[in-house]
Amino acid sequence: MSRPTDRSTDRPTDPDTERAEHRTTVDAPAKAVYELLVDVENWPQIFPPSVHVERLEGGPLSEQDAPEGQAGQEATGERIRIWATANGTAKTWTSRRTLIPSRGVIEFRQEVSSPPVAAMGGTWIVEAYGEQRCRVRLLHDYRAVDDDPDSLAWIAAAVDRNSKAELEALKQHAEAAAQGRQTLLSFEDSTRIAGRARDVFDFINAADLWPERLPHVARVRLEDDEGLQLLEMDTRSPDGSTHTTTSVRVCLPDDRIVYKQIQVPALMTLHTGRWQFQEDADGVLATSQHTVVINEANIATVLGADADLDAAREAVRHALGTNSLTTLAQAKAHIEAGRA
Repeated sequence: MSRPTDRSTDRPTDPDTERAEHRTTVDAPAKAVYELLVDVENWPQIFPPSVHVERLEGGPLSEQDAPEGQAGQEATGERIRIWATANGTAKTWTSRRTLIPSRGVIEFRQEVSSPPVAAMGGTWIVEAYGEQRCRVRLLHDYRAVDDDPDSLAWIAAAVDRNSKAELEALKQHAEAAAQGRQTLLSFEDSTRIAGRARDVFDFINAADLWPERLPHVARVRLEDDEGLQLLEMDTRSPDGSTHTTTSVRVCLPDDRIVYKQIQVPALMTLHTGRWQFQEDADGVLATSQHTVVINEANIATVLGADADLDAAREAVRHALGTNSLTTLAQAKAHIEAGRA
């Protein structure tokens, strides 16, 4: 006997599974919003909880592989790995997704969940309201390990917090794009180092040693769980003041470390970055990449009443670029001195 389903999403209606639904209305075309949800590798630049996402595999689903009720739909399946925050802690998991563009539906299901979650899945539904407006619904179903009440409460809080943050961020990003506003800034700086990629990776990975090695770092608190790091750092500005940032870092030996600040300076609403280490016959090309969204509301407070968006972009570019190049210069000196 087949299990009863929610006819709007074809999801099982298991009475033992907890459920939640969140929704928002977006003043942007449904197709554009749906494409933002499809592009998982760009999620860290949109969704506050997302730190890093990788698409592991994917392709069209055959009629035999399509979920029940979706035969004949133009469905695509894919497998993704997500690193994200939940209630202030860093988690990682792998999910499978089914994309049905003709219905504006994306279904997802975690393959192996991260405790205290025993199982998690859900559906994104994008419904057009005319050409320039749509409604987005985000549905979740989940179970806790051993159905523990405290764990269920923790998951419920995480789902509620993350869903609201994701829908608000999706709305802001899609509407800004529809209006042609550009507050996003991306740039990179590189340094060539005579050494191995592993040496440079180790220098950047060992952030707990940065106060001893980097002149602009005053204090560091580092938690490391098999390469998934929580990094709290006090950084000195050129004017002598310090500001505190908190980042989640995903360390992928030996060629890259990606991160997202979950506590950002006042001039930003978002900051993601990547350290990339490309080894060749001449050594290592070490690159620091940043993507930032400027906090327009704080420009006057931080930079003065006469400052505009261009001034803010220049100030952020200078501050982050200077710190990155300083870090790479110190890594170069440290590694090359050890090889002398």
